[in-house]
Amino acid sequence: MVEAKVCRSKHPPNLAPTRLRLILGAASRRATLLILLAGAFAPAFLPAVAQDAIAVAVADFDYRDTSGEAKDQTAQHAARVAAFGRRLREELARQVKYRLVPLDCAKPLCSTTSLGADGLIAAARRAGARLLVYGGIHKMSTLVQWGDVQVVDLRQRQSLLSRTFTFRGDSDQAFHRAAGFIGEILAGVTLNP
Repeated sequence: MVEAKVCRSKHPPNLAPTRLRLILGAASRRATLLILLAGAFAPAFLPAVAQDAIAVAVADFDYRDTSGEAKDQTAQHAARVAAFGRRLREELARQVKYRLVPLDCAKPLCSTTSLGADGLIAAARRAGARLLVYGGIHKMSTLVQWGDVQVVDLRQRQSLLSRTFTFRGDSDQAFHRAAGFIGEILAGVTLNP
């Protein structure tokens, strides 16, 4: 004779699935409510949509060394100036109001020295930029470097910023700090309507 085993549940057979449906239903309703609320308030907390951001092109910065130092530092300076430009781009990319657009030119560097002012402006317009950031750094002595940064509104055809800055030192850290400082200044640039 075969013996049949009967499993007994604490709940009647129809009660367990009903309770589960009620629990899941309540959780589902809470989740739906949270999603709806998050969607209603999200625009106030989310960054601006990329289409609303101002398209900005950052040109390569020129470099000139008139310090008269005996040691040839051309390679180190080229690397530091390139890192300076990258840091500026990173600082602007963090700003909600800006959207970086890359410059495309036929030269190794997209700067005023390599392209001239008109060529640089044309490259920025081809890239779809509204703003063009460019400038240069001049090493005056072992410890002192001068820089200039310009911001041009290509649509209004006017200068929004022309700033001269100095920084001490000829090291990666000195260039990094200088780029951070200029990035903060660029973050404050406002467009005229």
